[in-house]
Amino acid sequence: MQKTKKSIAKRFKVSARGKVMRRVAGKRHLLSAKSVKQRRSMGQDKAVDTKGVIRTVKAALPCA
Repeated sequence: MQKTKKSIAKRFKVSARGKVMRRVAGKRHLLSAKSVKQRRSMGQDKAVDTKGVIRTVKAALPCA
């Protein structure tokens, strides 16, 4: 049985439909310089669209 790669499990999640979701970078600091629209869109998870990354993440998360 393959173990879960914990560093990947903390950064990505697999949705119910099998899409690999990620957090958006840039929401830690200097938020006053960013627009409200930009800050709001950073709060939602984005789907990963690179096929190689999707394959790597799904291989590292055997239970997802």
